[in-house]
Amino acid sequence: MPPPAFDQQVTFLYAEDVEAAWAFYQDVLGLAQVLDQGGVRIYRASPSAFVGICRTGPDRPRGTDGVILTLVTPHVDQWADWLKAAGAEIVDGPKLNETYNIYHLFFRDPAGYLLEIQEFRDPSWPKA
Repeated sequence: MPPPAFDQQVTFLYAEDVEAAWAFYQDVLGLAQVLDQGGVRIYRASPSAFVGICRTGPDRPRGTDGVILTLVTPHVDQWADWLKAAGAEIVDGPKLNETYNIYHLFFRDPAGYLLEIQEFRDPSWPKA
């Protein structure tokens, strides 16, 4: 018997300047806040995926290495224009990555996390 299915997914990220990070995810990325837990605000990224932005403290993780938050959409170029106009730090792209058959761009949030906006061009990728 397989394990039970998951209903939702939440990725938690930590920020020193949590106010700037909260504003970025809500105002620049346009994610709707679904829950405010005081030091943590959770935003809806898609119908069943969420991003929680947490205040960093002495008992909280620090560092942004090894994390890439990827948001999937066919509108990569429009996002690039929007992010540039909003003053976001674009790291690379948009461009085609032939190895993985994706079109994508990388940028950083105010806490320094690497984010990616990506379009899967592989026809076997499940559509939303």
